[in-house]
Amino acid sequence: MWNTVSKILPDIRIRFNRGYFHTMFSRNSILGVANHRVSSEMAAGWNVNVLFSSHFSNNFNWNKPIFLMAYSRSLGTLAQKVASADEELEASTPSSSQVHDPFEQLAKKDVDDCLKGHQISKSQNNNFPQYHHSYYSKFIKGIPPSKYALLKKRQIKLETEAWNQAAEEYRELLSEMCDRKLAPNLPYMKSLFMNWFEPLRDKISKEQKFFISEKHCPSFAPYFILLPDDMMAVVTMHTLMGLLMTGDGTAKIQITKASLHIGSAIEQEVQIQRFMEKKKTKKDIKKTSDDDEDTNDVSVATEDENYLRKKVSELVRKGKIKVAGKIMNAYDCTKPWGTENQAKVGSRLIEMLIEVAYIQPPVDQSGAGFIDIRPAFRHVQNFSMNSFQKKRPYGVIECDPLVRKGLERTARHMVIPYIPMLVPPVDWTRHDRGAHFYLPSHIMRTHGARQLNVIKTVSKEQMQNVYKALNTLGNTKWRINKRVLSIVDRIWSNGGNLADLVDQEDIPLPEKPNTDDADKIKKWKWSLCLANKQNSERHSQRCDIELKLSVARKLMDEEGFYYPHNIDFRGRAYPMHPYLHHLGSDLCRGILEFAEGRPLGKSGLQWLKIQLANLYGGGFDKLSLDGRATFAENHVKDIFDSADRPLEGKRWWLGAEDPFQCLAICINLAVALRSTSPESTISHLPIHQDGSCNGLQHYSALGRDTLGAAAVNLVNSDKPSDLYSDVARRVFLIMKEDSMGDPISDPNASIAKLLIDQVDRKLVKQTVMTSVYGVTFVGAREQIQKRLKERNFNVADDGNHLFRASSYAAKTTLTALGDLFTAANEIKAWLEKCAKIIAMENHPVVWTTPIGIPAVQPYMGTESKVIRTSLQTLCLRRDTNKVSIGRQRSAFPPNFVHSLDGAHMMMSAIACGEAGLNFAGVHDSFWTHACDVDVMNRIIREEFVKLHEKPILENLLDGFQKSFPSIEFPPIPNRGDFNLRQVLNSTYFFN
Repeated sequence: MWNTVSKILPDIRIRFNRGYFHTMFSRNSILGVANHRVSSEMAAGWNVNVLFSSHFSNNFNWNKPIFLMAYSRSLGTLAQKVASADEELEASTPSSSQVHDPFEQLAKKDVDDCLKGHQISKSQNNNFPQYHHSYYSKFIKGIPPSKYALLKKRQIKLETEAWNQAAEEYRELLSEMCDRKLAPNLPYMKSLFMNWFEPLRDKISKEQKFFISEKHCPSFAPYFILLPDDMMAVVTMHTLMGLLMTGDGTAKIQITKASLHIGSAIEQEVQIQRFMEKKKTKKDIKKTSDDDEDTNDVSVATEDENYLRKKVSELVRKGKIKVAGKIMNAYDCTKPWGTENQAKVGSRLIEMLIEVAYIQPPVDQSGAGFIDIRPAFRHVQNFSMNSFQKKRPYGVIECDPLVRKGLERTARHMVIPYIPMLVPPVDWTRHDRGAHFYLPSHIMRTHGARQLNVIKTVSKEQMQNVYKALNTLGNTKWRINKRVLSIVDRIWSNGGNLADLVDQEDIPLPEKPNTDDADKIKKWKWSLCLANKQNSERHSQRCDIELKLSVARKLMDEEGFYYPHNIDFRGRAYPMHPYLHHLGSDLCRGILEFAEGRPLGKSGLQWLKIQLANLYGGGFDKLSLDGRATFAENHVKDIFDSADRPLEGKRWWLGAEDPFQCLAICINLAVALRSTSPESTISHLPIHQDGSCNGLQHYSALGRDTLGAAAVNLVNSDKPSDLYSDVARRVFLIMKEDSMGDPISDPNASIAKLLIDQVDRKLVKQTVMTSVYGVTFVGAREQIQKRLKERNFNVADDGNHLFRASSYAAKTTLTALGDLFTAANEIKAWLEKCAKIIAMENHPVVWTTPIGIPAVQPYMGTESKVIRTSLQTLCLRRDTNKVSIGRQRSAFPPNFVHSLDGAHMMMSAIACGEAGLNFAGVHDSFWTHACDVDVMNRIIREEFVKLHEKPILENLLDGFQKSFPSIEFPPIPNRGDFNLRQVLNSTYFFN
């Protein structure tokens, strides 16, 4: 439509009484013309008139339904979702007289409101089409319409043409090879991709032609022919490589998982390509049917579509109705392929890649030896132990060691469709409408049909606050901190092994001893196994770092970008981009910052100093706020040295627990402290306010537990309470007593003597943090074992000593914690009982979170379905109709508490957005500019009190009783007399 409009009307002019102000139509909104910012004197009382050309006013009927809408309805679920924004806009486009009034009112509106990004509400302007509210808000968030149009065009290209561009690049490289009779100077892995691309493409093409021409084809054939051969080749190579890079570090991937991922990626790209083909033909339809009122019979066919239609007609004529139906069903984007077809398509493509992908190690320049050409991938069988201690075979794809080595440098060449957006995400308005323009976007990361059905049927009003919160999170603009990124690149290019970056080199494998001694051979095997495991972990970490840095380099020169968010079934929000985001590691957080800079102000300078202590850790983050600021003031020289000479100087910042974030603070603080006006220094850095063991904060508020509330900083104090240190002290006392026992009669005595010097808050922190979420003894043991290994705790060669020590420490930690919190344990036990009762009725636990999200626990029994492919027999697991009673019971307490912290974060996000703050949330850690921390702190305390003043447990029980009126549920545990309003004055509630 908008291409047609731009041809009919190349120019719309807004006339002021002092001249003309020209602007072009934006495709996004007819009101784009009104979004240019004007000075306050221009806005003060000038007459604004919109001059429409006679051609436009005479020949374009605003009220006429756009004929393409009828055609668009047949494009399938993805196409309907993607086109919905444009269709709704077209269907609701006002007449020229209706457009005039909003322009006039906008010109008279105070400019300061526009600059603050306030939206025009429906009550302010009844003539303003309701659909335009979300679009209009985008234009008053710092992006002029013309610039927005350019960025949006780039964004759409990123979303829709990523695979196309990759395929085109390989075609050009192949052409260059032929023309110049030599291979271009390419990185190792990209040269492999190029070498595999042509034979894989040709093999796919041959199979597609076979499927189209033959009468008897496998069941997946109709799906295999829907995408061009070159794009299928690129999707297959990149998806498999991505799985190998982001796996467990072994450079292996299960065939079943890889097949489903590749099949799903192919299906998604088919949907996008189908929709893009339809969009490209709209101009032709308009040209040929401009005067045709009834366009429902208009058909648009590409060459491929005509071919398929002829093929289907021929099959029908020959009586091959079933085969023809399969082709038509596959072509119909409204019907999902299903896991079986995805697995079969993916499995066949993997088989083809194995057949054509070869590598050649570097040739011996002396001419000695022979040329070694070997397969890049192998299909092998592994075994796992099931619950009955029986071996279960499963197929995996493993890559050659040369490929594995190359994987670590492949990230910069990988296609990443869900890259952060260059424009603010589309506002969420439905469960499947929001975030990206074209890429499939769903508001919830659903697990199973039950959750999907519930989220589809919930009313828009009930989800309104969820939409608002996600839109607020998505509209926060980010950019790359180039100073920090440059330091990361220097460290990484020099081999890593600094600032928590993994070493670029593997650890050397121990040599096999030249002996027949069984004990020495056993020790060698253990050491070899340990070294291989560590190298696998290093490989996985190197791949992960390369992926993150690849995204950072791509975005480095962008003025800003945005992270669309969605939620899990509990209501916790996550960025949709998987690699570089603020929920990630210290590396991610260190190279990200707000795109908007704000002056520090007096309080902001203080919070910047506090943030330094928080990030440096080492106990300094547990001082009072004034003590933390003093810590920064005492290290001014170290701050300057870190900022000026991060790698050549004393490297003080490397001693921080979060070194890259600490370095970013040092750089910003150095600028401020050297300034003649520190408070006017512009800061882009997000300042964090973290909850104090947030799960227990919610439990203490639910139970109105006075003692628990004091332990987790719900009441004010001169310095922060530190629960982890309290538990560590109790663990120390227990171990001290045990260490005095007789080692012969008490085996714990000797272990306690060795462990007592290891006890500190870091040792017990993760176990304490996860205990109320249902951590088991096994989980606690593994957590503590990991901490001990990090400290190189004295471990016997066979590893049994570490196992016994971590088991003893886990038991002691859980005992100490149980003595501290009784109310939390009672509520947790009540939640488990309710969940078990419901699960015994073969129903999943369902509840509505305080912000309105219908939550369905997805834990069902599973069954296996065997699918035979030419590569191997695949075993797909799928849910049965029976719930998993054990998982429903054990998972409900942590899921319920997560739904509370998710609701608190969303409530805070909405309030902060309305207050004009930039806001980012990481579950129980809330971020904003330094100058706005005081405002955010007030808001998050108020929203926590509002949340817990609701009868949360009573509402939960009421919902259970209404759903199961014949069941008797246990009563809610008794609660204490803690006054929630004390949270409003608690300095260290979030700090």
